[in-house]
Amino acid sequence: MIENPVDDKAEGMYMFGKMFSIITLVAVIASGLFILLPDAGSAGESDWKPLNAKLIGKYDIKGRTRNDIPETGIYPNPEPGEITSIGSLPEIELVPDAKARICWGKGVLVNRMTIAPGAEIPRETLPGERIMIVLNGSVNQLINGSFVTMIGYEYERMTPISGRRGRMDFVYLEKGAESALKAGKEGAEIIEVYHPVRTDYLKKAGITYIPRTVGTDNYETEPSIRPNRIYNYYDIQFTQLYPGADARLISGRGMQLSFLRMDSGSEYSPGFHPEEQLRIVLRGDIDETVLDSTHQLEKDNVLYLPGSMVHGNTTGSKGCDVLDVFWPVRPDFTESMKKGLKAYHKIIPEEASIELVVDGAVEGPGLCYIEGPSWINGKLYFSSMHYDDRWNGDPSKSATVEMDPDGTYRYIATGMETNGTFPLENGNLAVCDTFEHRVIEMTTKGEVVRILASEYDGKRLDGPNDIAVDNKGGIYFTDPQIMPPPHMQPGRSVFYRKPNGNIIRVMAPGVLEKPNGLILSPDCKTLYVNSTPENFMMAYDINEDDSVSNMRKFGKIRLTPEILDSESINPQVDGMTVDERGNIYITSILGLQIFSPAGDF
Repeated sequence: MIENPVDDKAEGMYMFGKMFSIITLVAVIASGLFILLPDAGSAGESDWKPLNAKLIGKYDIKGRTRNDIPETGIYPNPEPGEITSIGSLPEIELVPDAKARICWGKGVLVNRMTIAPGAEIPRETLPGERIMIVLNGSVNQLINGSFVTMIGYEYERMTPISGRRGRMDFVYLEKGAESALKAGKEGAEIIEVYHPVRTDYLKKAGITYIPRTVGTDNYETEPSIRPNRIYNYYDIQFTQLYPGADARLISGRGMQLSFLRMDSGSEYSPGFHPEEQLRIVLRGDIDETVLDSTHQLEKDNVLYLPGSMVHGNTTGSKGCDVLDVFWPVRPDFTESMKKGLKAYHKIIPEEASIELVVDGAVEGPGLCYIEGPSWINGKLYFSSMHYDDRWNGDPSKSATVEMDPDGTYRYIATGMETNGTFPLENGNLAVCDTFEHRVIEMTTKGEVVRILASEYDGKRLDGPNDIAVDNKGGIYFTDPQIMPPPHMQPGRSVFYRKPNGNIIRVMAPGVLEKPNGLILSPDCKTLYVNSTPENFMMAYDINEDDSVSNMRKFGKIRLTPEILDSESINPQVDGMTVDERGNIYITSILGLQIFSPAGDF
């Protein structure tokens, strides 16, 4: 129960409303009469339910029920099933220089707030649990008695010499925690989510009918994150909720945030769930069917779906990102998240963390655009390719590198802009020497032993990129024609060098838009190649004569919003590897993505 300091008159109004099924008393001084008018919230709540029941029965719509969701006495500010926009919500000043737009349901409140540089939210004891996310800028958040800096910034397009991945710090604080906030020198934009609804925020929003107490259950759901700990939103694993829809789920005890990414054309069949849902569109568009009507939601639209309201959706041509806030926590989503994490932690231990081994920009002789790693005899070998911000390469500033486990590294070859590497049985490396249009054999001392491939059909290769060696000593390699024209080969392709030195083309020119990374399954019976404009890897069966067949989509790559919004999809994936169990690892802008031998993310 959340206490709210209201006067006796307001408390009397609340009790009167409860007695008459939430009827609002409106005093109209006209001819000495008092007139009772039905409360708009009560009408809105009841109007949709008959149609909802009719649709469920007529179309045998499936859903879930639960009996632990209480009435709270709070009426949501978006009408049930109706669309509004964040910009149309009243802007309120919670404290000086902190401007907020809030929306709420019966059990959760979402506050999107802009805080001016140096503005402060005074110290308070939280009346309920709170999740706070920094979208942009920085704040100092009070956690366990000390202020901790939290930051947020957007993804910056990658070039060979610049760019950065996005970051959004967030924290979960439980009911009773001490909280205070101060914006950094550039200010901040944040999202706060509270459970239960903060009635003092409703008062600031001008709501006059506020119950003294807000009835909520004390849910014993275990939060998905630890309280008082700073997380980066981008480190939260995706959970597949249904085909074409992945979510980063963040749960407290009574509320759940689902940052949902839906592919273009993905569909969620009409259904219902007992948890209330506030949906905020972050990117793209979506056709949302609510009851028997369909509406298009666009960026910054807000939709409120009360518990058990029938709804479904289909996304637009570029897909859609939304923030769904549920009260209470959805057990089906939590179960899906646990299942996904269990599979993930079979590969990556839960306690594992990423460690920076060396920063080649400031340590050692210098590293540029890093490519093509191979691990041999306790050392790492890779290429350092020099590019400027316009992707102009320079072999004279490039190197092939040997690195010790502690990060100490040295050049073993210079003057060549090598790319992919792969260990050979004799302890040497097969190396793609892209700018010299060839594949070479190199010792771990950097000596070129011989040329393995330099032409096909009497014509020069355009620029071998990545490479994989099979258990017979044969070599598959890609040629995506990344070198500037003129091109000698008729199109981008994949080649195979047989152990006897003969070279065959195993993929017709132009079949894949840009064949880049490739790897073999552990039994060398399947070849995996990226990339395609449909953001899939491709898998091929390897035939007895070393050709490939049965091209099929394998492993759908997860993409960033910037790529999804572009005119032509370029998944921006690159190198790949495989472990002894057959799991495939693929590098991408979004991060290192892992797929099972069956192609499951």
